[in-house]
Amino acid sequence: MSYEEFEALALPLTLFALVAFMAFIVWDLAKQSKAGRYGTMVLFFALGLGVAAFVIKEIVITVIG
Repeated sequence: MSYEEFEALALPLTLFALVAFMAFIVWDLAKQSKAGRYGTMVLFFALGLGVAAFVIKEIVITVIG
C-alpha cells in the first residue's frame, strides 16, 4: 500500500471518528448539564452545522477542481 492510498483511506476514517467523538461529547455535555430535549437539539444542531459546512466545502472543492 502506497502512502497516497493509505492517506486516501485514513483521512475519511479519522474524520468520521472525530465527528463521532464530538457527537459523544455533545451528548455527554447535554446529559450532565440537564439541558433537556430542546437544549440537546440546539447543541446537536450547532454541531450538525459545522459538519454540514465541512461536507459542503468538500463537495464544492470536488466540483470546482
